[in-house]
Amino acid sequence: MVEGSSSIPNDLNAFWMPFTANRQFKKNPRMFVGAKDMHYTTSDGRQVLDGTAGLWCVNAGHCRPLITEAIAKQAGELDYAPAFQMGHPKVFELANRLVDLAPEGLDHVMFTNSGSESVETALKVALAYQKAIGQGSRTRLIGRERGYHGVNFGGISVGGIVANRKMFGTLLTGVDHMPHTHNLAKNAFSRGEPQHGVELADELERIVTLHDASTIAAVIVEPVAGSTGVLIPPPGYLKRLREICDKHGILLIFDEVITGFGRLGTPFGADYFGVTPDIMITAKGLTNGVIPMGAVFTSGKIHDAFMSGPEHLIEFFHGYTYSGNPIAAAAGLATLETYKEEGLLTRGAEMGRYWEDALHSLKGTRHVIDVRNIGLVGAIELEPIAGAPTKRAFAAFVKAYEMGVLIRTTGDIIALSPPLIVEKEHIDTIVETLADILKSLE
Repeated sequence: MVEGSSSIPNDLNAFWMPFTANRQFKKNPRMFVGAKDMHYTTSDGRQVLDGTAGLWCVNAGHCRPLITEAIAKQAGELDYAPAFQMGHPKVFELANRLVDLAPEGLDHVMFTNSGSESVETALKVALAYQKAIGQGSRTRLIGRERGYHGVNFGGISVGGIVANRKMFGTLLTGVDHMPHTHNLAKNAFSRGEPQHGVELADELERIVTLHDASTIAAVIVEPVAGSTGVLIPPPGYLKRLREICDKHGILLIFDEVITGFGRLGTPFGADYFGVTPDIMITAKGLTNGVIPMGAVFTSGKIHDAFMSGPEHLIEFFHGYTYSGNPIAAAAGLATLETYKEEGLLTRGAEMGRYWEDALHSLKGTRHVIDVRNIGLVGAIELEPIAGAPTKRAFAAFVKAYEMGVLIRTTGDIIALSPPLIVEKEHIDTIVETLADILKSLE
């Protein structure tokens, strides 16, 4: 046990862990008790290099002074303030800072507590907006196969990961899905954006023809599909979606829970791809993963559509007890300051080529059937074991932890997204460790 760490509980049974093989974990627990910058400390005193920024969220690295100090100060000054009919200064300051950072035209922010809540908020805003402008027949939502939009009912309805959907009934009605853009046959081992597949955006036209534009409220996509295994769109794909949505009066929603706050080497994925959505969903990197918080950006057009009627009435019946929580707002402000001081929102562009070359050095390694990269995110897709899908990647995950590197797996894909403070030697360690592991796996 390392000095100052919490004792490990004798009974692990009470906590039903999320997205975890609970029985496997509790037979041989993997416990973190500390973290600093690029590394976690385990309960047995080992250092584990964070190759995933926690869960895509610790973009500035762990336990950064500005953020931890801001949280402590705020907790002793104003711990909680209601967000309904009341306010506090820091949440307005944070909203202003975010609007200044966002693509032009996204000039209003609603606060949530997670990416999942941000998704639900965005979907509700889209439906209510269409009704507010007299387009109440527009109730249909269009997502994408293999899309991940959190785990609440709206999110799994527009999402397209079957394991997240199959146990929960019929979900929301009136939802359809475009095909994903992943094409191993044509795009394997692409560096950055793959060349094939822009025509898949035209599947949205087919869906519009099937349902009629007058029934469709919004389209929601991740600029880069993250949790499903880093699926990168071909050049022009997102611009084509924007054009089709504009043509038919459909709102375009970007889920930037992963791509937001520097992951692609730009503040947001919208900046990287040069496409501005009507609504932009964020969370994770907003507070460096330290305090739960999300933010949903909307255009002025959408916001202003609700600002009518008597001024004493609530314009939009939605929100959360912890929307814009003072401590979360303080964490968000300090996180943005850390990003600014250290140039982290564009560091992915500076480190991107080294990251790309390192990842693609795994081409030809045993079991590897694809390598994908963009900004400071990457994926290594493995050939599944016949009759035992996901087993090979999970074995790599466990082995990597034992060898001092944290990776993430989804299906038979290893996903990587290190903190934006990553140095070349950290990248070398991640890739060399994976190379050794993959050579040893059955």
